[in-house]
Amino acid sequence: MVDTSGSRITGTLMVQGTTSDAGKSLCVTALCRILKRKGISVAPFKPQNMALNSAVTNDGGEIGRAQALQAEACGLALSTDFNPVLLKPNSDMTSQVIINGQAVSELDARRFGNIKELAFEQVLAAFERLKQQYDVVIVEGAGSPAEVNLRKNDIANMGFAEAVDCPVILISDIDRGGVFAHLTGTVNVLSASEQARIKGFLINKFRGRIELLQDGVDWLEEHAEKPVLGVLPYIMDLRLDAEDGINRALHAGNLVNPDQKSVRIKIPVLPRISNHTDFEPLMNHPNVILEYIEAGGDLAGADLIILPGSKSVQADLNYLREQGFDHQIKRHLRYGGKLLGICGGFQMLGDTLSDPDHIEGHQGSSEGLGLLSMTTTLAPSKQLKNVRGSTVDSDTEVSVVGYEIHCGISRGAALDRPLFLLCDQNEQQYTDGACSEDDQIWGTYVHGLFDKAEMMSHILSWVSGKTFHSEDWQVVRERELDRLADIYEQHIDLNKLFEIIQSH
Repeated sequence: MVDTSGSRITGTLMVQGTTSDAGKSLCVTALCRILKRKGISVAPFKPQNMALNSAVTNDGGEIGRAQALQAEACGLALSTDFNPVLLKPNSDMTSQVIINGQAVSELDARRFGNIKELAFEQVLAAFERLKQQYDVVIVEGAGSPAEVNLRKNDIANMGFAEAVDCPVILISDIDRGGVFAHLTGTVNVLSASEQARIKGFLINKFRGRIELLQDGVDWLEEHAEKPVLGVLPYIMDLRLDAEDGINRALHAGNLVNPDQKSVRIKIPVLPRISNHTDFEPLMNHPNVILEYIEAGGDLAGADLIILPGSKSVQADLNYLREQGFDHQIKRHLRYGGKLLGICGGFQMLGDTLSDPDHIEGHQGSSEGLGLLSMTTTLAPSKQLKNVRGSTVDSDTEVSVVGYEIHCGISRGAALDRPLFLLCDQNEQQYTDGACSEDDQIWGTYVHGLFDKAEMMSHILSWVSGKTFHSEDWQVVRERELDRLADIYEQHIDLNKLFEIIQSH
C-alpha cells in the first residue's frame, strides 16, 4: 500500500462539481482505479445520491449505480456503506428515501430539508466504518456546493466536508462553456472555511490544443490562488454505466451504420424509466441497433420491443397509452415481432396492476396491457436480490446472472411457463418470469440480462433465429475502467493529488 515514491498514502479526498454532470462520478471512478492499481486500499463514498439507476449489494441492500461502478474500480464487493442515502424520485415532487440500503420514508419537495435530520448520523457512521477499513476514501459530492438554497440542510457537499474535515477538489465541464466562471463563481459563494477547503481544480472534457487554454489556466491559478491539478480530454466512446440519465453518447454511436446491423431493438423512454443500464451492453453489440423512442415516436420496424423498468409503473403505463405505444406494440405482435418486458415492463404485460397501499401514488389499480395472464400487486416490502440460474425451456440450458429490485408480486397462469429457474443470495430457489404460448412475449424481473455474453446471444437468437457472438459486459467494463484510469494518470498531477489526500 505505497505510492510511487514509496510512502504510504492515507486520508480522504472529496470530489465536488460546479454543476450536475460535471464529471464527479467518473473522476471518483478513475481515482479509485488508479489507487487500486498502485496497491492502495481504497473505497468510494457518496453521502447522498439521487438516481433511478441502482444496484443490489450482497446483503440485500440498494445503492446508486455509480457507486457500484466505483466499487468495481476498487475491486470491492458492493456495500451499502458506499452510498448510505439514495433518493429515488417517484414523481417531480416526491422521492423514496433509502437509508443503508432499505427504503424508510418518502419526502415531498416541501419536506426535503428533513433529510439531514433523518439521515446525517447514518451518513457519518457509514463514512467512519470505511475510514477504519481502508487507507483512502474517495468521496463524491452531489450536484453543486453553490446551490445556496440547499446549504442549510446539506449533507452531500460542503456540509459533509466540513463535518468530517476533508479536503476537496472541484471539477468543471469545459464542454458546456464558461468553465472559469463556473469555478471562480462556485468558490465565491462559499464561506471562508469552505473556500479554504478547496485544494485544487480539474477541468474536464477539453477538446483542442492545450496551449490555447494555458493563459486561462494561469489566470485561474493566480486569481483563485489554487492549483489546476489537470486538464482532462473529452473521452470518446466511453463504455461505462451511466449514473442516471440514458447514455446519449453511446446511444448516438450505436445508431451509426444501421444497415450493417441485423437486429433492430426499440425501447420507449418512460418518464420514470429505471435501470436502463440494462441496455448498454446491447448498444455495444456490433449486430444490434438499439433506438430509444421518445414521446410521439414510432416503434414500427423493430425486431424486438423492450418495455423497461419503471419507478412508477402505473403512471408510466398511462403514458404508454397516451402516446399510443400500446396500439403500436399490439400491431408489432400481429406482424410477428418479439416483446420483452423487464421488471416494471414485465408487470405492464399482465391483466391488472394493483397498488392497495398507494406505494406509487393514489391510482389504486389499473388495467395492464393484457398480453400475459397474470396480475401484479405492489407490496411495501421491496425485493432486493442478486440472482443466478438458468433458462427453463430452451433447447440448451443457458445461464443467467442479474439482480432484482421491485415491489410487485405477480401471480397467474402465465407464470406456469417461467423463463428462468433462479437462486438468490440466500440460496433460495424459485422460478421467474413468463413466456407466452406462441413464444413471442417474454417477461422477467431480472435486471442485467445482457451483461453476460451467453444470455445476450440467447435472446438475440430468440429474436432473429440467427447465431451471434457476444462479449461479456464485465470484460468491456474492466477494459474501460483501465482506459479511464490511464487517461487520468496522463493528465493530472498525481503527486499533488496524493499530497492533498494526506493533508488532513
